[in-house]
Amino acid sequence: MDWLKNWNEALDELERNLEGTIDTETLGRLAGCSAYHFQRMFPYLAGVPLSEYIRRRRMTRAAADLQNGEKVLDVALRYGYESPTSFNRAFQAVHGIPPSHAKQMGVKLKAFPRVHFKFVLKGAEEMEYQIVKREAFRIVGFRTLLPMEVEESFQVVPKFWAEIGPQQAELVPLMNGETAGILGVCTCCEEENYYYIAVASSAPALEGMHEWTVPAATWAVFTGTGRLPDAMQELQRRIVSEYLPDSGYEWAKAPDIEVYLTPPGEESRFQVWLPVIKR
Repeated sequence: MDWLKNWNEALDELERNLEGTIDTETLGRLAGCSAYHFQRMFPYLAGVPLSEYIRRRRMTRAAADLQNGEKVLDVALRYGYESPTSFNRAFQAVHGIPPSHAKQMGVKLKAFPRVHFKFVLKGAEEMEYQIVKREAFRIVGFRTLLPMEVEESFQVVPKFWAEIGPQQAELVPLMNGETAGILGVCTCCEEENYYYIAVASSAPALEGMHEWTVPAATWAVFTGTGRLPDAMQELQRRIVSEYLPDSGYEWAKAPDIEVYLTPPGEESRFQVWLPVIKR
């Protein structure tokens, strides 16, 4: 499968650069997606954020180097740490001991092997989806600037929902577009990446709101139910790890959309719109 081959080639590139600079743009290109989407997909596939995976792999190598008698400062510099203090902090976070103790005979260390992606047959739990082409449409709502580091953005978005809170009620009268529900839209722009809590609307933006045009694109639309945000996150994980690898599609450079069809509850109804292009 080309998808698996591409992702494993990206991990080969990562391994080759553990002692240097790891370029997410290159990793994304090898995997067949953008740097942003590579970082976003990685934790769904590997079960750990990309930055944490890199740290674990570097500290696994560092422990072996130290046990071979190399100096702490030399090893720290090799893996991109400019000071022994920052290296000590990272090493202890992984191994639970300072790097100076790693040289001792009989000390317990942790090894985190390199990830290899492979196709695994799982239980036949269905996933209901539609491939939908949509013309460009306008949204109106509240927005926040997202950091380009995906792991940081995962922290920003829940806080933004909490901050907006009751203001979501102001969006409902503006809703007059074809797409129903409250939308969570990540613009996925490489220059400035925004997250919108918005509705599809032709109405003027009220004070404190912003408008934006979602470009024409093709989406794989998945519908789910359950308690938020856990049910949404589980659906997103399954889309990336189970649907996408064998679908004949890849993640397109277009906005990601979450559609909240009902208020939060035990059986909330929602959709995930994944932008796709044919491989």
